[in-house]
Amino acid sequence: MPFKQRPVIGVTGPDEGGTGAWLFTALSVRLAGGKPVRVTVESPRNIDELDGLILGGGADVEPLKYGQERIERATLAKDARTIFEWILSILFFPVYWLARYFQHTKSAPIDTERDKLELNLLEQALNHGKPILGICRGMQLMNVHFKGTLHQDISGFYEETPQVSSIFPKKRITVNKGSTLEAILQTDICNVNALHNQAIDRPGEGVIPVAKEQNNSVIQGVEHQDYPFVIGVQWHPEYLIQIRRQRQLFKTLVKEAKRSFLSLH
Repeated sequence: MPFKQRPVIGVTGPDEGGTGAWLFTALSVRLAGGKPVRVTVESPRNIDELDGLILGGGADVEPLKYGQERIERATLAKDARTIFEWILSILFFPVYWLARYFQHTKSAPIDTERDKLELNLLEQALNHGKPILGICRGMQLMNVHFKGTLHQDISGFYEETPQVSSIFPKKRITVNKGSTLEAILQTDICNVNALHNQAIDRPGEGVIPVAKEQNNSVIQGVEHQDYPFVIGVQWHPEYLIQIRRQRQLFKTLVKEAKRSFLSLH
């Protein structure tokens, strides 16, 4: 089997919408030295075609999969931006803004077919020892796979300050010292963005919370104790590619994918 210079990384997403998330995740993978391929219900991929897997953001995971009935989803407040951030959006990151507000990943509140596709891919990737990065919904789906549960509405965690939705890093998180995530980010405290209304409630079997918001208990990062690289983050690093430590998440994933490929061949 010839050596692959660019490991193939599958990036899951919805059939409709999600163009912005796909473009920036694909760019992040390419900058990290990988070859991104888009995976959707209409364009599935076999796990043998992939060296690594990114479970992307989007529609909420079907609550019945973790033993709950669906509740009414809260609406995220749109956070006010400073003049500097508006200038930054217009001059340097216009596609971020356009992608998030006009090509968002939540074309439907629930996507059971996507749940099925991703849970199947996740199971296969775990069985084949391939590295996995879960982003937002992807982290939540990973937790559900390992028999954990979710908070369907986290607005109650934000009583003193309103919950916000922003592609800019406006939330501060703390990362467990000695964790793989801390080694990747090279810090135990950093700012991240926020585009979510749900979060992990009870961690699944083997799922270890390794990052939380500084002022509450909302889980922002997880690792699995039984696999070399199964990591989930609640934020969207694909919208923070201007920050080196956020690019390191993709760089490490690609590095692990290459290592996994070489070990199998």
